[in-house]
Amino acid sequence: MAAFLLPLVLLISLLGITGVQSIGVCYGKNGNDLPSETEVVGLYRSNNIGRMRIYHPDKPTLEALRGSNIELILGAANDNLQSLANDASAAATWVRDNVVAYASNVKIKYIAVGNEVHPGDANARYVLPAMQNIQTAITSANLQGQIKVSTAIDTTLLGNSFPPSAGVFSGAASSYIGPIINFLASNGAPLLTNVYTYFSYVDNPQSISLEYALFTSPGVVVTDGQFQYQNLFDALMDALYAALEKSGGANLQIVVSESGWPSEGSNVATAANAGTYHKNLINHVKQGTPRRSGQAIETYLFAMFDENLKAAGIEQHFGLFRPNKENKYQITFG
Repeated sequence: MAAFLLPLVLLISLLGITGVQSIGVCYGKNGNDLPSETEVVGLYRSNNIGRMRIYHPDKPTLEALRGSNIELILGAANDNLQSLANDASAAATWVRDNVVAYASNVKIKYIAVGNEVHPGDANARYVLPAMQNIQTAITSANLQGQIKVSTAIDTTLLGNSFPPSAGVFSGAASSYIGPIINFLASNGAPLLTNVYTYFSYVDNPQSISLEYALFTSPGVVVTDGQFQYQNLFDALMDALYAALEKSGGANLQIVVSESGWPSEGSNVATAANAGTYHKNLINHVKQGTPRRSGQAIETYLFAMFDENLKAAGIEQHFGLFRPNKENKYQITFG
């Protein structure tokens, strides 16, 4: 029997049958010791990682993805937002060169127009018009049924997150995120959100237990009406859902476009904790949250590799794999 299992796994990988799992991995390139793009795509496939996020249209990566059947979040970087917003022809050119040129055999699923742009940032006013111009170009290319246009936020846009049912966007964020929510709803696109229980824990260890952040609490920690919470990830997600409901986005889906735990750089950034977090997260997102029970959450782990050109400390240690392609933890992605 065992002799037939490996060919079957390979066949599933080759055919790109990835719908049975919801885990992707973000691929950053801020390192000078990383493997080639072709090797990276091979590493995704050999580990049955069916989804990838990249942060800008990196041509070697896009070329390596041709024919791989890996679903992709393609980023439009923050420093491009102004030109994409102010010039519809620039957005059309961006889509032609980075999307249409690859769409026949690269499975681009979402375009993330900006990453973690905050309401007070200089680029904030460009996010929505850039999304609109990209959407127009996607529609002109007749790709609107295949590719959804969104943006990636983080949970700091919440003005309140406890209890989860009281989740609401901050006053500063409401005027920024409200029109974006309307855009997403009208185009059937999800909201991409970066969710890190690590940062929530280290910012408030007096009120949050490590077990609650790592999915290892032995029992219910928070009861909120009819809903019970045994882990912080669910609580943050449901606070976001509650905030969306209050902002006209009750039907929006959330795609977790980043979530991870560093393996070095602080007293709780250890390989053991990181391995625990990632394994538990992979298992947990299949079942949804109390507020959205039974709805698997499309989730992208951050990140594929340690990146040595990032700021010293924890930022260099989010990788699931070392640059030599050795895995830090035994994880089953599929």
